[in-house]
Amino acid sequence: VSRIISEPDRGLYDAMNKGIKNASGDVVVVLNSDDFYTHAQVISKVAARMAETGADTLYADLQYVDAVRTNRVVRFWKAGKFRPDNFQIGWMPPHPTFFVKRALYDRYGLYNITLRYSADYELMLRFLFKNRVSTCYLPETIVRMRVGGASNASLRNRLRANREDRLAWEMNGLRPRFYTLYM
Repeated sequence: VSRIISEPDRGLYDAMNKGIKNASGDVVVVLNSDDFYTHAQVISKVAARMAETGADTLYADLQYVDAVRTNRVVRFWKAGKFRPDNFQIGWMPPHPTFFVKRALYDRYGLYNITLRYSADYELMLRFLFKNRVSTCYLPETIVRMRVGGASNASLRNRLRANREDRLAWEMNGLRPRFYTLYM
């Protein structure tokens, strides 16, 4: 870490946008404070895979872990191979595993801060589905995420996030063929 900024913001996604704007690397990932990499070689494996494939983005698998006992896996998120049509059924890559070439943010924009729970979904929908940027899958668990994130903290928040997911399609001038509620 070469710079720390502590100042008021307009929510989680505004803070992420500030981080992206201040990032100096060619590839950016947003790793929240409760998330951590599964091993010390994650960054080198991601860099090698992106170089090997020439992809503009990369995602991998994730484990939800107990907030205190981080060796206790609560849920495993196997993202699987990318198929754009999976967005039609509410699929998205695990956000903390989503590495993006910085230039894409300049070309397609940052997180939409009007969305409180689903700005990550909207951004990935915009990049991967609407604009068809290239992506690759690293079939490995690279992030452990402690349970209790904003969109999954309660059933009410999950329902709000699902409404925002639907709104994400509308914001991008898109219509899903099918849409399901997912938890």
